[in-house]
Amino acid sequence: MAKGRSKTGASFDDLATGFAHGQFAPLYFFYGEEGWFMDELQRLAIEHAVAPHERDFNLDVVFGPEASAQQVLAQCAQFPMMAARRLVVVRGFEKLDGNALFKTYAEAPNPQAVVVLLCSAKPNVSAHPYRALREAAVWSNFEPLKPAALPGWVERRFRARRVETEAGAAAMLAELAGADLRSLDAEVDKLVTYVGDRTRVTRDDVLRAAGHSAEQNPFELQAALGRGDVPRALAIADALLAQAGNRAGEAIRIVALLSAHMTKLWKLTGCLEAGVPEREWAGQVGVPPFFVRDYVPPAKRYGPAGVRRAFEALLAADLELKGGSRRDERLVLTLALRRAAAPASPH
Repeated sequence: MAKGRSKTGASFDDLATGFAHGQFAPLYFFYGEEGWFMDELQRLAIEHAVAPHERDFNLDVVFGPEASAQQVLAQCAQFPMMAARRLVVVRGFEKLDGNALFKTYAEAPNPQAVVVLLCSAKPNVSAHPYRALREAAVWSNFEPLKPAALPGWVERRFRARRVETEAGAAAMLAELAGADLRSLDAEVDKLVTYVGDRTRVTRDDVLRAAGHSAEQNPFELQAALGRGDVPRALAIADALLAQAGNRAGEAIRIVALLSAHMTKLWKLTGCLEAGVPEREWAGQVGVPPFFVRDYVPPAKRYGPAGVRRAFEALLAADLELKGGSRRDERLVLTLALRRAAAPASPH
């Protein structure tokens, strides 16, 4: 089962396991910035709380902006029809007109219903009905996963589909696809389809499914930049732009990937300067242990001042590419790479 991290309240792992085993409380209240956890809990609740043949009469999925609290409370109060329970899911609960009425419902929920209230962001939990829900319901606040936790999450999503991953493949996918779990989960699905009958996803699969070759991909661009090999970095960047349907969008994505890479180098330079033991580097940098040594040469080459200058170059390019300039995206990227490849000036 995929693990999620809730800052407080019930953990995703415990909730998902309980749902999968048909264990439900009468009332749930979930909120937070990472919607994938709530989407998955909704899916599991529908799958396990009511049987398919019972759903016509015993399942209501309501969208807050399209309903009123009185209507939803009437659905929550109904008793199941020829079933053990009924299920009511309210998405966008924070936009449900009159939702303060749920303060009273929270004090005495229908024991034959499972009511799941979902907020797309963190509401004011010190005000009702949210305060009452936190006191009476099973609740959780789901926050985005930290970058270091993404590869493990990706591996678990593959295992849930009975597919294993080559060492480093999950980390590559997480870096290419970004931190949004909905997008990452969709990429996992694409890769499972891509490998077909095979039960193992390799790093090469991740690259090829994304339209990259082993020689020309964002990771080779990072490596060339770290070595200070400007011609190689520019050649790879040109190839990535040439194969993209949206050159401006691809240039922005390249800059974002390089910025994330520089963040790791910055963290590692801090470890090196502070004398942090090598066994702790991977955890502090946020990369798998078997990858962390690859970051050492460029981190030493750049030093803190070089990393800072690279950040400045990438930030300037990002601003230009997003509308701050009318210069060609290839020119913007070329100038940024030349500046970002330069090491720190000698003292």
